[in-house]
Amino acid sequence: MLNKLLFKPIDNSALIVFRILFGLLISIEAFGAILSGWVHQAFIEPKFTFSFISFEWLQPLPGFGMYVYYAIMGICGLMVMVGYKHKWSIITFAILWTGTYFMQKSSYNNHYYLLILLSSFMAIVPANANVSLDSKNNPSIKSSLMPQWGALIFIVQMFIVYTYASIAKLYPDWLNTTAVEILLKSKQDYLIIGDLLQQKWVHYVIAYFGIIFDLLIVPLLLWKRSRKYAFLAAIVFHLFNSIVFQIGIFPYMALAVCVFFFEPDVIRKIVFKNLKPIENQKVIVTKRPNLLKIVLIIYFMVQLVLPLRHWVIKDDVLWTEEGHRLSWRMMLRAKQGIISFRVIDKHNNQTIPIQLDTYLTYKQQRSFSTKPDMIWQFAQFIKKTYKEEVNRDVMVFVDCQVKVNGKSFKTFIDPEVDLASVKWNAYKHSSWILPSKHD
Repeated sequence: MLNKLLFKPIDNSALIVFRILFGLLISIEAFGAILSGWVHQAFIEPKFTFSFISFEWLQPLPGFGMYVYYAIMGICGLMVMVGYKHKWSIITFAILWTGTYFMQKSSYNNHYYLLILLSSFMAIVPANANVSLDSKNNPSIKSSLMPQWGALIFIVQMFIVYTYASIAKLYPDWLNTTAVEILLKSKQDYLIIGDLLQQKWVHYVIAYFGIIFDLLIVPLLLWKRSRKYAFLAAIVFHLFNSIVFQIGIFPYMALAVCVFFFEPDVIRKIVFKNLKPIENQKVIVTKRPNLLKIVLIIYFMVQLVLPLRHWVIKDDVLWTEEGHRLSWRMMLRAKQGIISFRVIDKHNNQTIPIQLDTYLTYKQQRSFSTKPDMIWQFAQFIKKTYKEEVNRDVMVFVDCQVKVNGKSFKTFIDPEVDLASVKWNAYKHSSWILPSKHD
């Protein structure tokens, strides 16, 4: 049963279309990051970079290095789109994109993580088997067929993404539209729709449509009778998110994945109706099918379990942020923090004044003031800086107030704990994060 499901030969038109769209989108993402100034803002302007913990060795390239870095990714995207040296180009892009993901988290986005996963999928599927320069230059790889697992992995992955996104919205501040209202408050200056987005009934529509859409979109796309209507709903949903929240290429990437839900012959008739049939076509056989089954089972088990880890961590993830990343908790809350650091010389107990502007950009300050791992990292940076530059051993205390979804500010970090002397443990709750329910 499983073998038939995974290895059944199907038309590869959907995969070919997705490769073209995927290559175009990742190219736009890379070149757009350069042209919009995002690369400068995220990698060049900051004096200190918040890498993922244990990935501190991944630092931005000096000078114009990051511009070259992103330009290479953009070129790889174009190569993927036309199907030229597909394996090398998509693997190069996947490695470089993963590097930028772990290199900085001031601009963390679940969609960046999803792009790592989709890029990895594209590295193992025969996406260059047709309508590509590779198949033109090497006719022996040309085929209009692929094993069915090449489409199923995209479908299952998106089902996980959407389902967990829906479940994560089932909490009071989303259900009573408090979170939605705050998220849309900054959009009131938008032309035409700005005032409409401030209406309470619109908040309820957005809140509950978001839950229903995320929960049902994949099943409705899989059901032939509802597929067209579901796809229209997806277009409306993702274009709305793109216009209102400006979240990059993700809405268009999500729409591109929809090609895998349509019958392959439908895609072929619409997009490749003039494509000549391939003579003496060989059925693509998956090498080491048993190994592939084991890898896919393990991979999707991890994908199912990873977003649940915050349930075994003390306190509320909305407050602590522990278990938030890699869990498809997208656009759920509005947080604001006020933070200052007290640096004390261990030798003479003297307080050393510190200005955050000296080390961090405005965007970094807004981002890290509500995230305990980044606060801890900056405390370690201060400790290291004073030790290396002026040979002073210091203690670092944090005064931090945070509010969630417009509620009152509460003390976030224990002000009596020297964060410079605390070790980071990624697998359990950090006791220096004060409880969400305290006076």
